[in-house]
Parts: sequence; structure tokens; C-alpha cells
Amino acid sequence: MSVSNQPLVIAGRIFRSRLILGTGKFSSMEAMRQALEASGAEMVTVALRRADLSGKGDPFANILDFIDPKKFLLLPNTSGAMNADEAVRLTRLAAAAGLPKWVKLEIHPDPRYLLPDPVETFRAAEILVKEGFTVLPYINADPVLAKRLQDIGVATVMPLGSPIGSNRGIQTRDQVRIIIEQATVPVVVDAGLGAPSHAAEAMEMGADAVLVNTAIAVANEPNRMAAAFKMAVEAGRAAFESGLGGQNEIASATSPLTAFLD
Repeated sequence: MSVSNQPLVIAGRIFRSRLILGTGKFSSMEAMRQALEASGAEMVTVALRRADLSGKGDPFANILDFIDPKKFLLLPNTSGAMNADEAVRLTRLAAAAGLPKWVKLEIHPDPRYLLPDPVETFRAAEILVKEGFTVLPYINADPVLAKRLQDIGVATVMPLGSPIGSNRGIQTRDQVRIIIEQATVPVVVDAGLGAPSHAAEAMEMGADAVLVNTAIAVANEPNRMAAAFKMAVEAGRAAFESGLGGQNEIASATSPLTAFLD
């Protein structure tokens, strides 16, 4: 049972878990399946280029065979798309193949740093929202872009903590805080979270959810790491909802003696 009292609601759908999992980089499909179960996640991202959308049973693109759609909301993602046109085409193909009309919109043409293209992301989001898709865009931690995307009707904004797969944690704290402060939709910190403590920090800041992939997939024991992230997300959210104490420049005694001595 989650310790969070407030459910996560995205596009009118309620989720008990605030941890979203990616499905890349696992050593095997079975390791991925075990990690998904241990995580308690209810939403799973799947790169469309790794899924068989043809219905021909491609054994090299059979990831969907290992994810139970009754347990997890499949969130197709457009990883690998170089521009808006490619992302929109992939999203339409996924919907035509029977996948949910939800999409993690991901456009990063630079293969070295995998940073999202803000112009193409906005253009694709505009098209897909008008076509009735539930759009969750992966973006740089740019408060202005986040606000503009919210204005056109995206379901969440997903600012990066640090580059994809870098495991460097939240290096965009100040910008993420502004995005959270101004948010009218859930904020999901996505990319770069390399340890459960990073996920807890994001939740303590007030993020609504986190998306994790690499840190779990490359762990020696992915299922145990997934369980660790589950607990970290719950702890961070509980701390945020409970109200963290403010920071002080000087010490403040926990057991003041002044009144007693007087």
C-alpha cells in the first residue's frame, strides 16, 4: 500500500503509483518483467521502434508480449524520432495498431546528448493534442516551454533532471522548481535519475511523479532496485505532503532549556 494520501491523476485517470518505468536496457525480457512487478508501477513506457506494430509476430520486436496491459498502462514513446513529422507518424501507427492513444512525446535529434528539441516537440504536441491524443512531452527543464505546452493542452510536462541515462540526478533543480510552481498539469521528472535518493529528492520538491529506466535496468538486481525506487518515491511524496521543515542559517535547539532555567 502506498503511503501517499493523494492519488496521481493524469488526463482523468487515477494512478496509485507515482513511479513510471521505462523498458529499455534490461538484460532480458524476464528481468524487465520482474522489475515491473517489483516496482508497483502502473504506467510503462515502450519505445515504438522496439514494438511489433505489424501484427506479424516479429520475434525481435516482441516486448509487448512481456507486459500485461491489464496491469500496466502502455505509454508508447517516440524515442528515435528526429522531428515532429516522424513523432506524429509513429504515434498514429501505434494508435492504428491498437495501443492506447497516450504518448510520451520524445524528440531528440542529437545522438550524443539526447537533449529534446523544443521547437519540434511543441509542433508535434500541437498536432497530437488536436487529434485527441493524451500527450506527455519530454522536455528540457524550461519553464517557458512547459507553460506553453500546458496552454495547448498536454496532459503532463516531463522536464529532465539530467541527460538520459547519465544517472547524474537532478542538475536542473532551480528550473524544475519553477515548473512545479507554475504547473497546471502533473510534473514528471524524467531522465537522469540514477539512485533512489534522486527520485526521493524529486518527490520532496513537489514533483507529481518520476520516470526511471537506466538506473533500474543496469543494476545487478533490477527487481530489488525497482523495489528501492518504489519505496523512495513513496517516502519522498509522504515527506512533501507532510510538510518539510524550513532551513535555517544558524542552529535551532531541539530541546530549548531557556524556560526551564528561568
